Formats: sequence, structure tokens, C-alpha cells
Amino acid sequence: MSSPHRILIVEDEPLIAMMLEDFLEALDKTHVATCDSVASALAVIDDEQLDAAILDVNLSGGEKSWPVADALAGRNIPFVLSTGGGDDTPAHADRPRLVKPYTMENVAKALAEL
Repeated sequence: MSSPHRILIVEDEPLIAMMLEDFLEALDKTHVATCDSVASALAVIDDEQLDAAILDVNLSGGEKSWPVADALAGRNIPFVLSTGGGDDTPAHADRPRLVKPYTMENVAKALAEL
């Protein structure tokens, strides 16, 4: 894939999600959906055509986004793991990382790695 355009965001913090949405718009990417839970993200994966995703590893209530990562990997949809740092990601260690706090340049670089 040369450059992903249709992007799913999985992020439980509304302000961070809005910032990522703004970054995607500025980078001329299409924001498909923003999900704050595994269940809602899996529904979007089933219903929408995606080129890539940005996944926050740690979601509200102690929920982890690994089922979403597994579903995306199973469909050969590339994704970036978004972390506050220090997350153990053995199953998806080969995926690009986007470490908080985000900058538009770091988001662009992470997506370009896909």
C-alpha cells in the first residue's frame, strides 16, 4: 500500500480523538470513524472499508485494543499502535508506534511507515 487514506481511530479520550481527527484532515486523509471501545471498533471493521487504523492500546475500564489489532491483522489492514509508552506488545511488536503526546509530524510519519 502506498499511502493509507481511509483511517479508523480507536481512542477513548475525546480531546485526543478530536486532535487526531484534525491531524488526519490536515494530512488529507479520510477519517472513517472514531471508536472508544473494542466492540464499536469491531463493528466498524465489519461494516466499513478501511486502509489503516490508529489504535490506542489502553482503553477505558482497563480494556485493551488487542482484539481490534487481531481483527485488523486478520484482514491485512495495517495499523499503528498508540501508547503512552511502556506497553507490552509482543503479539504486534512489528507494528509502528505512535507515542503520546502526538504531533502532526509524528502521526504523518507513523502512517507513512504503513
